[in-house]
Amino acid sequence: MKKIFLLLLIVPQIAFSQVVVSKQLQNEKVGFPLATGEKVASIYFDSSDDASVKKTAQLFAKDIERVTDKLPKIISTKSEFKEYVIIVGTVEKSRMIKELVRSKKLNVDQLRNQWERYTIKTIDNPFKGVKQALVIAGSDRRGAAYGTFSISEAIGVSPWYWWADVPVQKSAVLTIKPIDFISQSPSVKYRGIFINDEDWGLKPWSSNNYEKNLGDIGPKTYAQVCELLLRLKANMFAPAMHSCTGAFYSHPESKVVADEYGIIVTTSHCEPLLFNNAAKSEWDTKVDGDWNYGTNKDMILKKLDNRVHEAFAYENIYTVGLRGLHDEGMRGNFSREEKVNIVDRAMADQRTILNKYLQKPLNSIPQIYVPYKEALDVYNDGLKVPDDVTLVWVDDNYGYMKRLSDQTEQKRSGGAGVYYHFSYLGGPHDYLWLNTTPPVLMYEELTKAYKTGANRYWLVNVGDIKPSELGMQTFFDLAWDVNKFDYSSINQHQSKFLARTFGAKYEKTFQDILDNYYRLAWSRKPEFMGWEREWDAPKYKDILPTDFSFKNYNDAQQRLADYKRISEMSDKISKELPESARAAFYELLSYPVMGSYQMNRKFLLAQLNNELFAENKLTAANWAAIQAKAAFDSINNMTLTYNTMLNGKWNGMMALSPGWVAKYQNMPKVKLSAGIESTPVDLEPQKSNLEGCTVIDLKQIKNKVSTNGHTLRTINGIGYDWNAIQLGEASEPTADPKDLNGSRYEYEFSEVTTDSITVQVYSLPIFAIYKGKSTRYGISVDHQPVFVVQNDHKEFTEPWKDRVLQNGVLSTAKFAVNKSVQNHTLTLTCGDPGMIIERIITDWGGLKKTYVGPSVSLLK
Repeated sequence: MKKIFLLLLIVPQIAFSQVVVSKQLQNEKVGFPLATGEKVASIYFDSSDDASVKKTAQLFAKDIERVTDKLPKIISTKSEFKEYVIIVGTVEKSRMIKELVRSKKLNVDQLRNQWERYTIKTIDNPFKGVKQALVIAGSDRRGAAYGTFSISEAIGVSPWYWWADVPVQKSAVLTIKPIDFISQSPSVKYRGIFINDEDWGLKPWSSNNYEKNLGDIGPKTYAQVCELLLRLKANMFAPAMHSCTGAFYSHPESKVVADEYGIIVTTSHCEPLLFNNAAKSEWDTKVDGDWNYGTNKDMILKKLDNRVHEAFAYENIYTVGLRGLHDEGMRGNFSREEKVNIVDRAMADQRTILNKYLQKPLNSIPQIYVPYKEALDVYNDGLKVPDDVTLVWVDDNYGYMKRLSDQTEQKRSGGAGVYYHFSYLGGPHDYLWLNTTPPVLMYEELTKAYKTGANRYWLVNVGDIKPSELGMQTFFDLAWDVNKFDYSSINQHQSKFLARTFGAKYEKTFQDILDNYYRLAWSRKPEFMGWEREWDAPKYKDILPTDFSFKNYNDAQQRLADYKRISEMSDKISKELPESARAAFYELLSYPVMGSYQMNRKFLLAQLNNELFAENKLTAANWAAIQAKAAFDSINNMTLTYNTMLNGKWNGMMALSPGWVAKYQNMPKVKLSAGIESTPVDLEPQKSNLEGCTVIDLKQIKNKVSTNGHTLRTINGIGYDWNAIQLGEASEPTADPKDLNGSRYEYEFSEVTTDSITVQVYSLPIFAIYKGKSTRYGISVDHQPVFVVQNDHKEFTEPWKDRVLQNGVLSTAKFAVNKSVQNHTLTLTCGDPGMIIERIITDWGGLKKTYVGPSVSLLK
């Protein structure tokens, strides 16, 4: 605690958004005294205002207490006003805010009929007997909450104070500098999370720990979820819906809790009109029959009718359309045309139910159609989604948007949205353990969607919430203000957040750790290191050797060294932090970083063991086997620490989620020779030359030409070497990739000793932006005719599986060269804008086998 107070003496003012807080005693003329050391200002809310305003006032009072150890009095009558008062409310319902408007001491014209905006203003002599008021007025109930919690964050209460145990910096004095601020509406209207695949984390934690009396995920858990979302300036969530969990509406208090916090309930792609058919309590095939709209329409509609009748009084977003049970395709043996007709009829019937209960124009009822998996095929086959329904475009479950709104769809009144993933259960492999989605990939794909009109609805699958904290923070800050970010600032976003949380002196170190954490997982996520695949061919059923090489280009050694370095950096910081901050640091950074390192050690050293055993190097093989087993044990011990620290607060939350058929969590097979000692193997990367090939440094551009309005940029924070080049933005005009005079990058390479070369280019596995577009770019050497690459792929095909597992598409082209020429030019041309290139290798006969080619670091 002494270290924290020292920090506050050095930095007495904390700025967050437009709120500036001083933690030193100030004259009342220079700010509003939230707390003076002896007393704290009272908090007023109007009892006739929305119930969530009262909840906001209560939470804000607790925040002030967390900092000052003094709990403000919450009042709801003017007669209770003292010298200083905080007023929280909405412009339409708060009597005190209306009185200030009438007296022309507060102007709320910019807030009327606006979405989730707020003003924060200090007002002198607002009422008789009151010296000063701090007014937080929202255009609606969530606007009031967002304004209030921006002050909470400014005084030192993180949105993650509970979910990630971020410590609160204590101070007896809090002064708000004079302020008159009005926020803008958020960039994205609806912003939320989908709690999913909860079987191995949130469900056991809630059932056996946090809501042990209920034995399920229920209102107590959802209260914490909703508070977190409000503090992150989110406004909706899709509840957990696997069959292991009681359906959200099976616990009636849950919907009341959501409304009490002002949070909207939405549902996943497979839950029409808030109905969860995956839960047996909702749909029992033995009682209710088959979930088949062709044969059991009446029972399905009865269930949907009952659900809307139960929920319509609350704020909801309704999924329309039809899929099968849970995450299956539509039930019934129907032709493609019949499927289109059935979904069309189902949507019409669902909208009739909505009209029956809500009794207002359908275009004023929030509805979404989510073309997920086979539902996209139904849409592409001609389904006419009503114009006022929001089209929620989906990624391929691995971070790449499958398609977006074309020029016609961008004119729809219902607009568009996005369903994105930080976590996924499915083929070719789950990633349920750690969040390794880089902020730059998130930014690239989400802003691409935003620029084509997807500003109505952003939902992200976060699994169990933990450990996706950093990703969620970035996602919601981006959704709140898209224009605040660019490729550079988004990549620094999480390091700055960690620096605000744990100390500014660590910011560069945090950036180093995060850059390498995401980079190393980019080529292979920790969950994919077993090289097995799920729901796939028999050859992928069991754990396999990796494709990383111990023999060539330090491929495996450098990976282990890089992971070791950031793991040790993380551990060093943890030991330097005060005890009160270590749990939060472990949850937010140490566990993911060190866990990733040990997962890679487990598999790579098991592989090395088998390779050395085959070479009859038995003492070295024994050492590798022992090290692999030690890594396996380390993961289990770290997970145990996660679940038992803080007196077991998170017991049951953290696990190496096996999904249903994954093997990565297991110990791979190793070969130990009994009676033989072990000899350590030197795994330090050795000097490695490139004898017949080279890798091109993408930052060393010889020439860059932009024509036809194309935006050519280098991007840091993505790709195998953590920088890449983008051949135009996806929404820009299509070009002829054969045109060597069009938009292009040019690079120089030399020392070719043969009369032909092979060029290998790795690009990101993005999809065409919409129908009629493609994924073409061109490759040329020494201005020869362009070789045109087309990277189109379809989800769940073998090429797509290979590509998403390694975040790369390999394309090769051969060219004749004049070996007597010293320097050669390689050109990449723009065809369909948006293509991103992450690695280029030129090979004239000497390239050795590795996973995704030699690193650019070998050039140093």
